[in-house]
Amino acid sequence: MASGCTTVGGSGKAFLPETTSYAYLPNATQTQLLLRGIPKPSRQVAVAVYSFTDQTGQFKPSATGQTLSRAVSQGGASVLVKALQDVGDRSWFTIVERENLKNLLNERQIIREMRERYLGERVVNPDALPALLFAGVLLEGGIIGYDTNTLTGGAGAAFLGIGGRTEYRQDTVTVYLRAVSVRTGEVLTTVTASKTIASQAFGASAFKFVAFRELLEAEAGFTTNEPDQLALQQAIEKAVYALVMEGVELRLWDFADRDAGMAKLLQYQQERDGKFTPGQVQRAEERARQLAPMKVKDRNTNGKKSEVSSETN
Repeated sequence: MASGCTTVGGSGKAFLPETTSYAYLPNATQTQLLLRGIPKPSRQVAVAVYSFTDQTGQFKPSATGQTLSRAVSQGGASVLVKALQDVGDRSWFTIVERENLKNLLNERQIIREMRERYLGERVVNPDALPALLFAGVLLEGGIIGYDTNTLTGGAGAAFLGIGGRTEYRQDTVTVYLRAVSVRTGEVLTTVTASKTIASQAFGASAFKFVAFRELLEAEAGFTTNEPDQLALQQAIEKAVYALVMEGVELRLWDFADRDAGMAKLLQYQQERDGKFTPGQVQRAEERARQLAPMKVKDRNTNGKKSEVSSETN
């Protein structure tokens, strides 16, 4: 038995999917690294996610007809919560549980009843059961598009009975995300992000007489399908990245180190405005992570040199 593994490349796609028979922890995507590289904020923002639903209404295509399986994952809210935690290595958002709020309230009610029965408390001690945190911002949205066969193609060639072929198909998933003020109900900002889902097939064949009345016939090939869930995850992570940057631009929140954050904001603005492609931005991020800490030499008023070390972002 042969087994192996691969990493998610800079394009967000893996040429060969994971083939090991063991359970494994998935590699970080390029959008996860993008979120983790965002500089720390001036203060944390309390946010709540009630739902992030599949609004496409599409079912998974099948050769035998329509199936009851959905075309995209129904766990968008869980992916969104994880993406929010990844921003700045858990430094940007305080996330309060709202998707399964009923379960949380039931557990708190059980605690009240137990303390009342065994401790005789008429009013629950606030130190034992403090009030729930409230959110200042609601994050709403969902998966609003799943387009199949947005790009198809292939190529093949053969000579004297020996040839090869390749086929390609591309789907696209699109998500919307908006931030809503709890105090006023105002929609603060809205962003969108898309991710392609690639399917590739490679094959080779031989059909040739190798001797009189002896015919060689052989065929080999393989197909790779990018996981829909991985593409959805990256689309949501890209939307969260855009939401953070749009919020900084609109002065809804800010970086603790504004000088370090402005470089990230400028990079996002250039990608959003079409001056740079996502691939160029990704390569710039990878080069920045590989740079050694930068040393800045400064002179004080007495003419003596002093060295101050700072890390490039």
